[in-house]
Amino acid sequence: MWETTKRGLRVTVLPAGCRVLITGGTGSFGRTMVRRLLDRDVAEIRVLSRDEAKQDAMRRMLGDDRVRYHVGDVRDLDSVLNATRDVDHVFHAAALKQVPSCEFFPLEAVRTNVLGSANVIEAADRHGVGSVVLLSTDKAVHPVNAMGISKALMEKVAQAYARNNPRSRTTVSCVRYGNVMYSRGSVIPLFVEQIRAGRAPTVTNPAMTRFLMSLEDSVELVEHAFTHARPGDVFVRKAVACTIGDLAEAVCQLFDVPAKIEMIGVRHGEKQDETLASREELARADDFGDFFRVPVDVRDLNYALYVTEGDLGGSPAEDFTSANAPRLGVPQIVDLLRTLPEIRAELALRDPVLA
Repeated sequence: MWETTKRGLRVTVLPAGCRVLITGGTGSFGRTMVRRLLDRDVAEIRVLSRDEAKQDAMRRMLGDDRVRYHVGDVRDLDSVLNATRDVDHVFHAAALKQVPSCEFFPLEAVRTNVLGSANVIEAADRHGVGSVVLLSTDKAVHPVNAMGISKALMEKVAQAYARNNPRSRTTVSCVRYGNVMYSRGSVIPLFVEQIRAGRAPTVTNPAMTRFLMSLEDSVELVEHAFTHARPGDVFVRKAVACTIGDLAEAVCQLFDVPAKIEMIGVRHGEKQDETLASREELARADDFGDFFRVPVDVRDLNYALYVTEGDLGGSPAEDFTSANAPRLGVPQIVDLLRTLPEIRAELALRDPVLA
C-alpha cells in the first residue's frame, strides 16, 4: 500500500489483491467507486443491490470479471452476510435518499437507512472485515426531515458500535457530504432535462443555498477513510455553496437559453440552508484543510462524574452551513459545471460549439 497527498487528503492505493463490497453499488456513488477501484489492483469488487436490471446494464458496460454482482437487500441480514464473506473493505452506499418520499414513508427510511446499516455493520463484524465506511449526508445535521433523521441515526449506530466494541477487528466510520453534482435525484440533471424539453427550470426557492461537490471529490474521502479512519470517526468533506437560483441561471447560461425559472415552492421536508457540521462537532473536530474529522465521544455511562467535571472547552460561534460556506457566483458555477463529464456530454449533443 502506498499513499500520495492530494489537496490535503492522503489518497491511498488499496493493497493489491483486496476485496471490496459496495452496497447500493448500482447508484451514482457506487458506480463511481467501482470505476475507481477497477483502476487499482483489486482482486474483487462485489456489488450488492436490489436492482437486477441496473446490475445487468453495469455488467455489460464494464465487462470486467473482477466485478461480482449480488442481488439482495441490506434490510435482509442473510443477503448482506453472504455478500460480506471474505471481504476486506465495505462501502455502504445503499439508502433511501429522496427527501419527499421519505416524508411520506418514514418507516421505509428507517428500515433501509437505519436497520439496513446496522445489518451491514453486523455482517462486517461477524466476518472480521477490516474497514466499513458508511455514506451520510448534510441532512443528518439538525435534521428536519425523515431522510435526515434516519441518516443521523445511522451515524449514531456506527458510533455506538465503535464505542461498545473497542477491541473489534472492524473499523466503522462515516463520511458526510453535501449535494453531489449530477448524482441520481439531484437537481442539475433535472434542470438539464427540463431545458432539453424546452421548459424553464423549476426552482423551489431561488434563495435556498446548497453545497456543491463532485463525485470524484466525494469518493476520494471514502478511499481515505478505508485506511485512515479511527473507530467511530465521521469525516466531513468541506464544500463550496451557491443559491438554487444562481445554479439554475448557470445551467441556462451553459445551454444558451434564456435565464428564466419557474417557482414551484418548497417541497416536503426541505431546509432553507444545509449544515455539514454543527458547532458542537466543530469544537472537537480535527481540521485537515479539505475535511474535518469528528471523533466519537468515548465517555461511558458513568454520568455522575460530569456532575462535578464537565467539558470546559470552547466551541465555534456557528455551524458550518451552506449559508456561511464560500459562495460561488454564476460565472464560477458555470466554470465548475463545465468540469462535469455529464455536462460536457450533454453540451456536445446539443451543440459541439458549446462543449
